[in-house]
Amino acid sequence: MEKQLSILIPVYNYDCTVLIEELVRQTDGYDCEIIVAEDGSTDPHALKANSAIAEMERCRYLKRDANVGRAAIRNLLARESTKPWLLFLDCDVKLKDCNFVANYLSADESSQVIDGGVDVEHNDELGGNLRYRYETEELPRHSAEQRSMNPYRSFRTTNFMVSRQVMLDHPFDERFRRYGYEDVLFGKQLRNAGISILHIDNAVNIDDLEPNDVFVRKTEESLETLHTFKDDLRGYSRMITFAEGIHSRFVVRSIKIWHKVMGGMERRNLCGKRPNLTIFKLYKLGYYLTLE
Repeated sequence: MEKQLSILIPVYNYDCTVLIEELVRQTDGYDCEIIVAEDGSTDPHALKANSAIAEMERCRYLKRDANVGRAAIRNLLARESTKPWLLFLDCDVKLKDCNFVANYLSADESSQVIDGGVDVEHNDELGGNLRYRYETEELPRHSAEQRSMNPYRSFRTTNFMVSRQVMLDHPFDERFRRYGYEDVLFGKQLRNAGISILHIDNAVNIDDLEPNDVFVRKTEESLETLHTFKDDLRGYSRMITFAEGIHSRFVVRSIKIWHKVMGGMERRNLCGKRPNLTIFKLYKLGYYLTLE
């Protein structure tokens, strides 16, 4: 029997109509619904554009006046869904494959969670974009084969399908209101519950490569989230593992001093036109350690 699918997309200040139009096209002839939830968006252009979704076939458009956070809005979408399978997508992605939805519908349903992965389109003009450079460097880890080596730690919420019952039984932790790591904890919850994750190559392209200063601030916010929930995320974060593996107080103190002295200069590089990925790694480590 063919899967019945709810496609669930949380949105915050982003025009996602192009994505929804493609999903409408790809779900034609299938038993699917598409639900888009505005999570307290304030951008008038995005709100006006997205309001058209309510009139599209197989679509529902939910508008929340207050921002409830990345975890809570996904839990809301799961509760609003009516189909036994849920496909969660970030709003700022682009479908790579004209059979993207069909690939999920035909995936092995013996696994109750299926992660399709992410990709980045090659673009020489984006060589000065820090997010593009970071994601491009990470691409070798994004294949299904590589993700399957650490299936729970490799899980991302960008693009995944899950049994509705699993999602209702194991909702996202709504303490995670700020940016980052709600997906990592969800992966840990799945492992603790003995629920397998199947990684497949059915990637979406990251379509919104934000300006460098915005990406740096989001990175800082994610590190603050990581530090807040470090006890929950220990063993599931390379940063925590690396930072706690530095057993010399002298080394830790030296990194903190370096960040205090050089962090501003490093940040200017990362926000500039020629961001350096080595500096990015040093900046993240220093920023995280100074949160202690």
